[in-house]
Amino acid sequence: MLGPNHTIVSEFILVGFSTFPQLWLILFVVFLLMYLFTLLGNLLIMLTIQSERNLHTPMYFLLCALSISEIFYTFAIIPRMLNDLVSKYHTISFMGCANQMFFSFTFGFTHSFLLTVMGYDRYVAICHPLRYNVLMNSQGCALLVASSWFGGMVMGLVVTLAVFHLTFCGPNKIHHFFCHVPPLVKLACGDISIVAMGVGMVCITALLSCFLLILLSYAFIVATILRIPSTEGRHKAFSTCVSHLIVVVVHYGFASVIYLKPKAPESLEGDTLMGITYTALTPFLSPIIFSLRNKELKNALKKVFFSSQCPLRL
Repeated sequence: MLGPNHTIVSEFILVGFSTFPQLWLILFVVFLLMYLFTLLGNLLIMLTIQSERNLHTPMYFLLCALSISEIFYTFAIIPRMLNDLVSKYHTISFMGCANQMFFSFTFGFTHSFLLTVMGYDRYVAICHPLRYNVLMNSQGCALLVASSWFGGMVMGLVVTLAVFHLTFCGPNKIHHFFCHVPPLVKLACGDISIVAMGVGMVCITALLSCFLLILLSYAFIVATILRIPSTEGRHKAFSTCVSHLIVVVVHYGFASVIYLKPKAPESLEGDTLMGITYTALTPFLSPIIFSLRNKELKNALKKVFFSSQCPLRL
């Protein structure tokens, strides 16, 4: 007890899409299909990379790690969101909310770090091809992936501890479909400006640093490609980067909408809808982009899929 009229909050209510009751069924069907496609798409990519020996390269090892992070990221958010769309009770315990925030930030930032590592991989492959097998050997790749996961875990822990170190004494309605930082911090008692600013700066700094490193990698890549004498050679070199570059644009484009847009008190419903772009739409588009824009992976997917459909003929 904090006082005669204040009680420490033990659970929260996720308002989510309750302001759009007429759309619940449609949203449930759409999000369920997107989630299933995200899971199946990433699992198929992982299965294809594992089964095709010609894809046992650093680039596809990193893509496999990216698919794993996307599966865990969506699992931390979307099943709960789907349950709330068909349930009358939208409560989530204090610890449940903290766990959801930790895992969503952990895998979200792991995704960003892995995209940065993939940019470095393309930089080494195009700018230093003779040293590629040395710089991107199996031990080095494993270390880069482990560092990305560790970095994501640190970010998730820092953000979660900073937010849940605050005191929540009511109200307990979170105007979002998951335990997101801005709507949750608004429910805390006392002065929240330092924590809100600190968490925002940590997230923006980490995302911006990753984005700038990717831009730097592509600056060197473009400079190297322009020095290739033949048009065919330039096209072949750039084609290995297209899928990664598109995913980076989608990922950071939607992230900038979430983290850099001006905050307005009347934009609660808008924040909820825009949160879908980053939590559901980006993971949904990622396997599509990699499958369609990567020729090697596309051919391998066709080989695996059609071979599994055709029975052996004796």
